[in-house]
Amino acid sequence: MVNDRQNLNLTAFARAPGSAAVEWLISDQAIPYPEAVTAMESRVADIAAGRAGELVWLLEHPPLYTSGTSGKTADLLDPRFPIFQSGRGGQLTYHGPGQRVAYVMLDLKRRRPDVRAYVASLEEWIIRALAAFNVRGERREDRVGVWVARPDKGNGFEDKIAAIGVRLRRWVSFHGISINVEPELNHFQGIVACGVTDPRYGVTSLADLGLTPSTPDVDIALRQAFEDVFERQPETI
Repeated sequence: MVNDRQNLNLTAFARAPGSAAVEWLISDQAIPYPEAVTAMESRVADIAAGRAGELVWLLEHPPLYTSGTSGKTADLLDPRFPIFQSGRGGQLTYHGPGQRVAYVMLDLKRRRPDVRAYVASLEEWIIRALAAFNVRGERREDRVGVWVARPDKGNGFEDKIAAIGVRLRRWVSFHGISINVEPELNHFQGIVACGVTDPRYGVTSLADLGLTPSTPDVDIALRQAFEDVFERQPETI
């Protein structure tokens, strides 16, 4: 089932004419989750106050679980790693090595103050980035994130390859997305990932699909796709 989010006018999220391009930061070392949240909150405050520009931060975390605003204690099945409460939307998810996290700090008040459309734009960004590796990512009406069909597993089987969880403060976004490049997928079994219990719906990665892009390859694809969705002025799209 295709989500009507894809019918939204995503070009409205292009940055305002005359505004500075989004800054990109890439962390080579795994960043502890509390440290990342503190840094994001500081940058969001500066963006809202006009003291700093927008930022996309690419990183990895050490193995851990986070619980969003809809998280349920019962969904923590095997607490093999630390769990952190998060102010983002969504339920429980796993972060760790081999997963590319992109924390996105954009001023939606200047772009478009519409949460639903913003989530759709994040989905579109992921879908376009995955297409660089000939992976067809898809939206689903009842499941946030980006999914790939797995007919090799059976009729109706699908796996999640990318997750989305956002928060807004004074219309500045933070938290963001994660794409599974080559994480240890077994670690997702310690939780009910994103609250999805249907056995037809699992978790996959680029490596699990038989692909071998490096993290820098994924970073390049993310940046190119980001420019298409968020950076180009509407008249050039």
